[in-house]
Amino acid sequence: MSNSTVDGGLRALLPRLGGGPYNVALAAGRLGVPTSFLSRVSTDRFGGALVERLVDSGVDTSLIQRGDEPTTLAVVALDEKGAARYTFYVEGTADRLVRDPGTLPDEATALSLGTLGMVLEPGASAYEAMLRRESARGTLTVLDPNIREALIGEPGAYRERFASWLPDVRLLKISDDDAAWLTEGADPVAAAKAWVESGVDAVVLTRGAEGISVITAAGELAHVPSRRVEVVDTIGAGDTVQGALLAWLHTREVRDLAALDAAAWREALSFAAKAASITVSRSGAEPPTAAEMASTV
Repeated sequence: MSNSTVDGGLRALLPRLGGGPYNVALAAGRLGVPTSFLSRVSTDRFGGALVERLVDSGVDTSLIQRGDEPTTLAVVALDEKGAARYTFYVEGTADRLVRDPGTLPDEATALSLGTLGMVLEPGASAYEAMLRRESARGTLTVLDPNIREALIGEPGAYRERFASWLPDVRLLKISDDDAAWLTEGADPVAAAKAWVESGVDAVVLTRGAEGISVITAAGELAHVPSRRVEVVDTIGAGDTVQGALLAWLHTREVRDLAALDAAAWREALSFAAKAASITVSRSGAEPPTAAEMASTV
């Protein structure tokens, strides 16, 4: 937002391009790994800008579907700590009408899903079908539910659906707040251990100022603290963690998460924490490039 005001004393809105899976793609693409983005994107001005930003970030856009429906809008308000509160405008928007493209190209080694894509129909069912099919093919499937409670009309039904995905999820990245919401108040680490027992190979738990942990069948295998930075806002922090983890895994050709020991997980989490610290140090979801990562202590 700018400092100028308009009628009613409201501040003028500053447009930003983003969205959970979109930010994940930006983060991975900017870190130099081959990344494609799959969604339905509007042909309106916002949609054109979204696609252009992906291209500028090194993301392949050949799987994008286009439509003349409007772009989904989210109005974001920041509290005194830089945390975001969202109001969404999603009725009849392009991204929720995405179609299942069928089997992904052979070179696709990971599929990352999450946020509103797994909530808003009919697109949610298309993404769910992709999750189950790609999991069966041996693709590394990654999920961040990134809960937006205001858009989940039936919490109980969503929790049941989430549980049904777990056997097909290899890596679950989730915030401690989202873990608590999904389990109606359970301890996030205890929840993560239960999800591993349900079939997930590893749960990466982002814990705000407390850092990032990973829970596997071996228990709480590794933890790294958060990096001290001056926080401008937290938009895109979790998405950057997910994109950075995907980039780290791809660079090291990791397909089986069980192959990672505690030292490797600490390296992966430290890389993700560093990337997220750069994102939160500037306004909007602006994940770092590989060059910025290399030049930042």
